[in-house]
Amino acid sequence: MGALIGNAEAQTKALTIALVPGLTTDAFYITMRKGAEAAAKAVGADLTFQGAPDFNPVTQSPVLDAVISRHPDAILIAPTDKAQMVQPLKKAADAGIPVITVDTFIGTGDYGTGKGEADFPLSYIASDNLLGGKIAARTLAKAIGDKGKVYVSNVKPGISTTDQREEGFKEEMKSHPGITVLTTQFNDDDANKAASQLQSVYARNPDLAGVFGANLFSALGSANGVKQAGQGGKVKVIGFDAPTSVVADIKSGTIDAVIAQHPAEIGYFGVICAYAHLTGQSIPTKIGTGFTVMDKANIDDPNVAKFIYKD
Repeated sequence: MGALIGNAEAQTKALTIALVPGLTTDAFYITMRKGAEAAAKAVGADLTFQGAPDFNPVTQSPVLDAVISRHPDAILIAPTDKAQMVQPLKKAADAGIPVITVDTFIGTGDYGTGKGEADFPLSYIASDNLLGGKIAARTLAKAIGDKGKVYVSNVKPGISTTDQREEGFKEEMKSHPGITVLTTQFNDDDANKAASQLQSVYARNPDLAGVFGANLFSALGSANGVKQAGQGGKVKVIGFDAPTSVVADIKSGTIDAVIAQHPAEIGYFGVICAYAHLTGQSIPTKIGTGFTVMDKANIDDPNVAKFIYKD
């Protein structure tokens, strides 16, 4: 009889799901949190949100340790490094806390295979970043008339999402023989560095036609570099991600287009999957969410503007 009462009590106690973002101040993760909160409200779960102020495994690991110590029913996390966050997350799994990765992954992102030490998360929920890179390549190819020199402005190697965007971009550009892809420039998420790199690449290649900024700061920095080089409108800039700050850049033509992810969907599906698992349902090991290409022609369309990230 006591066991039945215990079960009934367990069922009335709200499940707690922790969301650990890549960083707390970014509009992408703020929007993800809103989607997660909507799902938590729908299923009657409690959502906690705790992260570091910068995208760095050194600062994310102690935050994760603090979350694990409170023993939530499940953890949703955007790991800041696909190798360095494996052991910190293993602590959660060893403590019996289910782990779902959102936006970024550990290992290869292929979970539940029984291979390797990083296949223990239940699911990976994110934009298909390979596809996002391909869409960026197609968008840039169209903007430059399918000919000329281009390059990728990226953050640093080892971040699963931006690695895949670059890979997808280069893969798609193989289908555009009139376009030459120059060496990738890594800017360490520093827009000023991205701007000076653009000017250096342009100095060596005065026929530069375009650049793909694999994340927000890469795109903003590259766009500033284009302006500083006096090439506004001539060197096309395609960006990734759509916080409100890029709307003015799109309308002014500083950035020609951005590939917007749907972070609210990622957060929503993350919570729903955690809840499904915790209530005895099976969940897919991978869920891909959508993209919207935003440019000057469609940025004011309500069906497009709704995907601008919330501050």
